[in-house]
Amino acid sequence: MSDIERTASRTAVLVCQGRAAADGKVAAGRFADAVAVRLLRPPERAPVDEVRAGTPSTGWKARATYEGVRACAEVVVPRTVAIDDALRSHGTPQLVVLGAGLDSRAWRLPELADTDVWEVDHPASQQDKQERLAEAGTPPVVARSVRFAPVDFATDDLGRALEATGHDASVPTTWLWEGVVPYLTHDEVRATVRAVADRSAPGSALVLNYQGPSVKASAGRLIARVLNSSVTASEPWRSLWKPQKMAALLAEYGLRVVSDEDLLAIANRLESSMRGRTSLRSGRVAVARRA
Repeated sequence: MSDIERTASRTAVLVCQGRAAADGKVAAGRFADAVAVRLLRPPERAPVDEVRAGTPSTGWKARATYEGVRACAEVVVPRTVAIDDALRSHGTPQLVVLGAGLDSRAWRLPELADTDVWEVDHPASQQDKQERLAEAGTPPVVARSVRFAPVDFATDDLGRALEATGHDASVPTTWLWEGVVPYLTHDEVRATVRAVADRSAPGSALVLNYQGPSVKASAGRLIARVLNSSVTASEPWRSLWKPQKMAALLAEYGLRVVSDEDLLAIANRLESSMRGRTSLRSGRVAVARRA
């Protein structure tokens, strides 16, 4: 195993597996991601195929992997649909994806044809993604352009990294922050919001996915860590936010929340079958605008 594989985010792989498992199977007509499976390596595709077929392997480790991918698919479908709808509604010339992981939007959303996309992530995760894109034969980009800005949110200057890669702070930007906030401390979240606000011209928007407090959800993740039955066991949650606290933080930096909804409500509208109601209820997608 290379140094990159040891340090690149395993959560990003699980989320990609969830999208690949749900493609064409869940919320048909509202959710699709044919790019996701191309970013997975053969061993990572095996549990995806099992979930799509509904045929888990025997053995507790294989079953735990199967259930992890299945449960992830339940979460990513409403989250992805809500975020994609927000990006269509708040289109701007620039899109910055914070903690991009194996995000596929620049390769699958035709609405980004007139948008320059910046993918921001930890250098190891970003290198891993670029290698996967090359292995997949580099799927055609549908966005106007894609640029990569390597950033460690715990230590690096986000604004400086974006400026170095051509981001224009005088032009409206849509910021996408999906699946990252729980893994950052409160101070790291605040610092990132400050950096976003500093580079947000009037008309900019922040599409934010975060996790609300949930005793059941936190207990489930703790059990998974103890049993080492989750690929995300080494990536613990570090901050959970109530909607009022998140809105207050964003308002402090001139970002006004215009919508904030839990994933369970979104899933109910999609009429998608689900088992993990607790994780859906605590996951949220908010949209904030810069006047």
